[in-house]
Amino acid sequence: MKKVKKVVLAYSGGLDTSVILKWLGDTYGCEVVTFTADIGQGEEVEPARAKAQLLGIKAENIFIEDLREEFVRDFVFPMFRANTLYEGEYLLGTSIARPLIAKRLVEIAKEVGADAIAHGATGKGNDQVRFELGAYALNPAITIIAPWREWDLNSREKLLSYAQNAGIPIEKKPNQSPYSMDANLLHISYEGQILEDPYTQPEESMWRWTCSPFDAPDVPEEIEIGFEKGDAVSINGERLTPAKLLERLNLLGGKHGIGRLDLVENRYVGMKSRGCYETPGGSILLKAHRAIESITLDREEAHLKDELMPRYASLIYNGYWFSREREALQALIDKTQEFVEGEVRLKLYKGNIIVTGRKSQKSLFDEAYSTFEEDNVYHQGDAEGFIKLNALRFIISGKMRR
Repeated sequence: MKKVKKVVLAYSGGLDTSVILKWLGDTYGCEVVTFTADIGQGEEVEPARAKAQLLGIKAENIFIEDLREEFVRDFVFPMFRANTLYEGEYLLGTSIARPLIAKRLVEIAKEVGADAIAHGATGKGNDQVRFELGAYALNPAITIIAPWREWDLNSREKLLSYAQNAGIPIEKKPNQSPYSMDANLLHISYEGQILEDPYTQPEESMWRWTCSPFDAPDVPEEIEIGFEKGDAVSINGERLTPAKLLERLNLLGGKHGIGRLDLVENRYVGMKSRGCYETPGGSILLKAHRAIESITLDREEAHLKDELMPRYASLIYNGYWFSREREALQALIDKTQEFVEGEVRLKLYKGNIIVTGRKSQKSLFDEAYSTFEEDNVYHQGDAEGFIKLNALRFIISGKMRR
């Protein structure tokens, strides 16, 4: 076991990380610093301060930060410029939050003179990879402690017993979900319990952010989203900060039953995992972004982006946000977004996002060329030579076969 003097712990205030807090002191004999990030999980983060102090953490060693704007501006929006989906469906709500947390863990460790960081991710999941790849990319010399890979507290009963013996208060929240949940401004996820059988349907009561599409309003709601350089900047003409804009879209999408997903995905560590996700605002944002790109991107530019997107999505899912290849792809993606500006009109209705219009001063849609009526710019006879040149290899190959 490596000697550690001071460690920065990613701390939520819940049972697992509270046990980790005490375990770090008991096992490593080190000073513990706690870091709690508000990235829009929808719960108060300040109670984590009182909990940490109760467990013996000095006031100057407790960091609680509101990272909502940074999260959406510097992580969510760059990802959405690529129209990113993992395995064709997942909007990467958990994955994209991890590099920001890893970044702040490393920065705080430098600030307070800590020689290690610690996290509460298990040895079975993707998050351990994401946290640690991010940390090593930013500080190759950092020591990382992952208690779930070291201790023998491998059941809830053992955790509760440890907590009781260590004097850690165990709060029972009203209406507490039985599922393992992760939430931020982009999404909320559910895993475990009955979801471990991929054929079992989740209860309607599980969903927290969205109403059932069957119970959504019977009248569609029309909205308009404005874009500049590939990022959404306004809703119905009102300019909003990145975090405020995503918050607003979450409310609109949730009201209309938008953004539910039941997915069996392939984890980076090897096994399959079934999870359910709610991403109401992100689902609207993706649809709107593709709509504005449809009139502002050149054909080959758009197709190149679509070809690269699965690779870009895998890099984020697998924890390579700070890799050189992700940064290179980001530079290419951002270059394509220079003229992606304008407005997209959508209707939200019972789980559906319906594009009803798009316009832009930088539009490449030219009615003079596209019209089905008479025009003076396109000579239809030119298509014959175009087709024959493209068919030439088929003609030669066909002669050979005959």
